[in-house]
Amino acid sequence: MSESSYEAWIGRSQESHEALSTLLVSRLAATLGEQAPAAGEALPPLWHWAFFQDAVAEAGLGADGHPARGGFLPPADGRNRMWAGGRLEFHAPLRVGREASRVTRILNVEEKHGRTGALLFVTLRHDYLQDGHLALREEQDIVYREPSPPRLGGTEALPEGAWREAVEPSPVLLFRYSAVTFNGHRIHYDWPYVTEAEGYPGLVVHGPLIATLSLRAFCRANPQARLRRFAYRGLRPLICPEPFELGGRPSGPGKAEVWAGNGAGIAQRGEVEFD
Repeated sequence: MSESSYEAWIGRSQESHEALSTLLVSRLAATLGEQAPAAGEALPPLWHWAFFQDAVAEAGLGADGHPARGGFLPPADGRNRMWAGGRLEFHAPLRVGREASRVTRILNVEEKHGRTGALLFVTLRHDYLQDGHLALREEQDIVYREPSPPRLGGTEALPEGAWREAVEPSPVLLFRYSAVTFNGHRIHYDWPYVTEAEGYPGLVVHGPLIATLSLRAFCRANPQARLRRFAYRGLRPLICPEPFELGGRPSGPGKAEVWAGNGAGIAQRGEVEFD
């Protein structure tokens, strides 16, 4: 597909509405080993990813478990989809048990060429609103890459941090996170598919799950901080059940750098801005 053809997708938008169900919140809390917030309380950072997921029937899914290409998002047949990273602005907390809406717009579609072949980058903007006010603004980067051996190492070694948490990802954790976020991508729970079709050595830990745990580690280490912005980028996959660690350190007034990785180096890097 030509670059000019992709331009037709830029500017497309869609809107969805959903109640931030206390039941779904309790299931996500159990998945993450947390106490569930009650109705009316603030939804913890990045838990909104459990909501506003399209209820696509199995017949409407592609071979990888994602919704078939060419609907709202541009077609990218024959490529593997990855959630590459994103940027979030926190304006007000979303409240559990109340109605909320999400307005999504395609900001950009761009074809690039890297060491592993052609890459199609799609950037989405999500505005989350509750009670008529903007609560959260998010830019999400999706990349579609040509099938190639995954990069499993070779990134920067883990630095010394001001805080650190250890994580031992289990197949149950990955399965339950897929279920509670209605994520059908088979690399997270289907061993034959992930090893034979996409060439990974095991189940892949979700990028959004890593980001959620990384930001949680920051909040635990800095309980008085008020989140303003969070940006994160995936560098390479983490494979279950190999343990990994979350870490971070201040990088300036009102700023901190955070990371997740293991002995093979950093897998996801992020920056937090806060008051």
